[in-house]
Amino acid sequence: MPVHELAQLTWEEVRDLDRERTLVVLPVGAIEAHGPHLPLDTDVVIATAMARAGARKLAARGRVVVILPALAYTAASFGAAFHGTLSISAITVTALIVEVARSLSHQGFRLLALANVHLDPEHVTALNEAVKVAQADRLLPIIFPDLTRKPWGTRLGEEFKSGACHAGRFETSIVLREQADAVRDEVRQSLAPNPQSLSQAIKAGKRTFEAAGGPRAYFGDPAAATADEGARLIDALGAILEEAVSAEI
Repeated sequence: MPVHELAQLTWEEVRDLDRERTLVVLPVGAIEAHGPHLPLDTDVVIATAMARAGARKLAARGRVVVILPALAYTAASFGAAFHGTLSISAITVTALIVEVARSLSHQGFRLLALANVHLDPEHVTALNEAVKVAQADRLLPIIFPDLTRKPWGTRLGEEFKSGACHAGRFETSIVLREQADAVRDEVRQSLAPNPQSLSQAIKAGKRTFEAAGGPRAYFGDPAAATADEGARLIDALGAILEEAVSAEI
């Protein structure tokens, strides 16, 4: 079955989609500092790759999939002190996603899935809240595989599980696969590993990259990244999205 990019369709083509067989996916990311070697839209690049990989897997199961234009603005307070990071309130993020879900519901769509790898705590809370509000308002279901929760995060490699994974090997590998020209590769190869765990820092009450031990806004080992690993990680992210959606349909 086909995979469509909503923005490339005409309104009549959207009107004629089979609502019983069509699923909608929204990539969600951030404009946020990702070390000295990755672009600010790294989370958007990765979320879009996840959405497309998951969509292909769902299409192979007989579903029509429509991918929405990515949401690039969200809560990003951990990186707010770094130039270029654009952070908005979690309340606004929740409201925006719920309103997208409301619009899709009015048009007869039956399910919205979120493809997300931006793990700022406020952002993750906002997405989980959107799921709850949509349910309370009897809108179409919002499916959100939260990578901070089991079993999803355990499938994304040792660096991801360690929590030292912002702009490190995990994210850099995916960007190398998707947009290699966007990686400042000479800088990347010069970076020493930063083993400080963001997840542990969050549990300890830290609220910024600097406080968590990331003065250049990266954690993990970006110099160890490869495009081949990026391909495997994208496939794993796509499988997570496909499995989360399939469990609800």
